[in-house]
Amino acid sequence: MTRSRLFCLLVILVSVFMILFIIVYWDNVGTTNFNVHTSFSKSILAQSNEERPTTAPTVENNVASDVDEFLDIFLNFGSTKGFFQSTKTENLQLRGSNSQEEIVRGYDWSTKGKLDDGILDQEIQEERKLNLRKFCANSSFDFPTKERSFDDIPNRELDHLIVDDRHGIIYCYVPKVACTNWKRVMIVLSESLLDKKGVPYQEPLQIPREDVHNTSSHLTFNKFWRRYGKFSRHMMKIKLKKYTKFLFVRDPFVRLISAFRSKFELENENFYRSFAVPILTRYSNRTNVPTSVGEAFSSGMKPSFSQFIQYLLDEKTEEQKPFNEHWRQIYRLCHPCQIEYDFVGKLESLDEDAALLLRQLNIDSLFQFPPSYRNKTASSWEEDWFSKLPLSWRQKLYKLYEADFVLFGYPKPDNLLRV
Repeated sequence: MTRSRLFCLLVILVSVFMILFIIVYWDNVGTTNFNVHTSFSKSILAQSNEERPTTAPTVENNVASDVDEFLDIFLNFGSTKGFFQSTKTENLQLRGSNSQEEIVRGYDWSTKGKLDDGILDQEIQEERKLNLRKFCANSSFDFPTKERSFDDIPNRELDHLIVDDRHGIIYCYVPKVACTNWKRVMIVLSESLLDKKGVPYQEPLQIPREDVHNTSSHLTFNKFWRRYGKFSRHMMKIKLKKYTKFLFVRDPFVRLISAFRSKFELENENFYRSFAVPILTRYSNRTNVPTSVGEAFSSGMKPSFSQFIQYLLDEKTEEQKPFNEHWRQIYRLCHPCQIEYDFVGKLESLDEDAALLLRQLNIDSLFQFPPSYRNKTASSWEEDWFSKLPLSWRQKLYKLYEADFVLFGYPKPDNLLRV
């Protein structure tokens, strides 16, 4: 074997050793014993910052994450294109204003927010988190996927966990629970999207709705394989351990009403073709169903709430494909028994919880959470909408969403479940 080949082999072995050493070291050291702010990371980011206008509001705006940097450099060693390089278009959208996708700006662990905003607020949060831990550990309370480990969760089911490496935040979004505005907040924090002037958005409400729900606007766990490859699951665990994790939830039955109203009572071509047509075909006894939403609404042909519930209760629905995210159970979106959340907010107390969370994360000086419009689907509507359904349907529906009721502390709607 030639001397040059031996040298290359030695470099590769040393590189692999360094990767394993860095991962094991960072995974085991305390949060106060690892300084992610090295001159190496700053020098790399400085080159990137010269290529674009900088934005003010965050203190750690100009610091790169060393572990991500090292992993990308070592794993891409000897490759001209980069082992985990994604398409050029997606790179541009995901990295925002950075010139290299692998640069993930760091987070100062010492500034991580604490729950010190008053005894009452702290007690409410502790009660919600304690309730989660209690029922996740309760062997007599069972539901699908409860006992599986984080490693058992398929990658496709981790698409709701949005990561902001700049501030050390992970948000699990739940549709119909103010997720549009929370996604806006995450875009502003991570600077993952540029405005027409070519600079990152600084005000959440300035971000167009269509951009908010574009998957390329967010870095989610299911995209980690592109960046870290076989190390992706390990890097997820590191970030879950170090970052602040939060989600917002809502009364499961009220969330169903909201989902039905927004997706079936308003003209939505995609939802009409994907869901309304099958619902009408199965449960309306009509042989000819309009092929477009405009034609259907003109003729007054829309799924009823009763037909929507039939669809949810029908075993064929899940057999054909998983529930759409707008009515999929929260425990299936956010995996609360596999991920220990630091903050559990509720739509019913959105204004108070949002203000508390922004303070806890030390980002309340950057912007205010956009105002909520909770009166669009009120909790008081629950009995009116569900009381018209057969009792057996209501009981089966509760069983379908029971885990969400119990885990997140929503009272069992006994008035709807008995004669």
